[in-house]
Amino acid sequence: MRKEFDISQFDKYREDNRREVKKANGGLPVSLWDTYSSFANCYGGVIILGIKEEKDGSWRTTGLQNESKLRKDFWDTINNPKKVNLNLLTDDDIETYTIGERKDVIMVIYVPMAKREQKPIYINNDIFNGTFRRNYEGDYHCTRLQVKAMLRDQTERTMDMEILDKVSMEDLNYDTIHGYRNSHRTLKEGHPFERLNDHEYLRSIGAAAVSEEDGKLHPTAAGMLMFGNEYDIVRHFPEYFLDYREEMDSAIRWTDRLQSSSGEWSGNVCDFYFRVYNKIIKDIKVPFKMVGGERVDDTPVHKALREALANCLINADYHGVRGVVIRKETDKIIFANPGYVRTGKKQMRLGGESDPRNKSLMKMFNLINIGERAGSGVPNIFNVWNDEGFVEPEIEERFDPDRTILTLSFAKKQAKKTSDKKQAKKTSDKKQAKKTKENIEMIKKYLEQHGESKTNDIAEYINLSPARTRALLKEIKEVQAMGGNSNRTYKLETIGK
Repeated sequence: MRKEFDISQFDKYREDNRREVKKANGGLPVSLWDTYSSFANCYGGVIILGIKEEKDGSWRTTGLQNESKLRKDFWDTINNPKKVNLNLLTDDDIETYTIGERKDVIMVIYVPMAKREQKPIYINNDIFNGTFRRNYEGDYHCTRLQVKAMLRDQTERTMDMEILDKVSMEDLNYDTIHGYRNSHRTLKEGHPFERLNDHEYLRSIGAAAVSEEDGKLHPTAAGMLMFGNEYDIVRHFPEYFLDYREEMDSAIRWTDRLQSSSGEWSGNVCDFYFRVYNKIIKDIKVPFKMVGGERVDDTPVHKALREALANCLINADYHGVRGVVIRKETDKIIFANPGYVRTGKKQMRLGGESDPRNKSLMKMFNLINIGERAGSGVPNIFNVWNDEGFVEPEIEERFDPDRTILTLSFAKKQAKKTSDKKQAKKTSDKKQAKKTKENIEMIKKYLEQHGESKTNDIAEYINLSPARTRALLKEIKEVQAMGGNSNRTYKLETIGK
């Protein structure tokens, strides 16, 4: 996370969704705590005090009047539960720097991303009005829906493990259940669950559980989602909606559509998965391959698409709005589900850390060889797409409302010839060398005309940042540096000789 701020890159920085600057002339800014909350509830970031953002987006140091008092006030406030519900910082998360010709002091505060079980991070002892998130426009108040989603995600027991005490086992769709059991039997012949009756089987896979309320077997939330009928599912998940769209012709809104609310089929997650999977693989080219005298029609791309579809359904927040939407276009497939990424987008891409939003649903998919339990599913998709020469998949995370979007494009990467790359690099290097030479000559010319000069004056003349100008000055053998950091000047050694 420290890479979010590098003092040597100061002149290149602008505010974004991971960096925020504040003047702090009159003490700690009130808005600092909004930003602390927003960074903690997203991907973390840095708050830099003693900086003003100019109209053009550049930063100018204003400095801090009393850095030690400011630091004490910060720790006193962040450890006050009436102001901040949880302090995520340690002493190592605050650094101070002296910067610029005036030796202005700035304070850099590194805010880490809060863990799932710590969210939401809120201020002013008000969880619904004091919870913030970050976007490129700054900090914004989270809606009650977003706060409730964070609260649901705190527990180790995922929401699909809930026992639906008022629901009868007979309310499930047994056509779907028997279809699922047939798949399980075919894939894992001789599995111990094979001999169980339907109710025992559903209990074993997490689709049903005994209620403490009446001691009887009832469907779990996962069982209802996976094997229920849509009209029963929406009684427990009012926002539940599954939607598949084929948009293969720009002149037609969609060429094929499958909705959970149509009433023409069960509308549950299990049936949706198999119906949609068969639709998205229709145009996948299968190379001819024989194993043991039988043709193999399964490819790494097929496996990646199964993983992507299952991942979308397993990690959906079924209390979230807009539902699951799978969109197939001529050159790509887009998987969108309600809910933010519980492990964070970066960790999702790296893999190795499995934290599904619906653990029971994941178990059910795993039993029929769908989905990766070890958190390697998404990295595997990226690897397959790379091996096939496709454009790298895109993971997008949106807030308000929370949404995760995975785009798998079938467009081929633009391959550049090695010779072209070398030529481009040579050309770029030549241009850079030429520009550097020109800037050095301009510096010499300025010093010849103006004599001993400060960095800022030289930088303004050659239209470069002070940091880049200082780097060039060090390269010029004829230039001599005079004085300390705060009042350093430069002159040509030849002058006056």
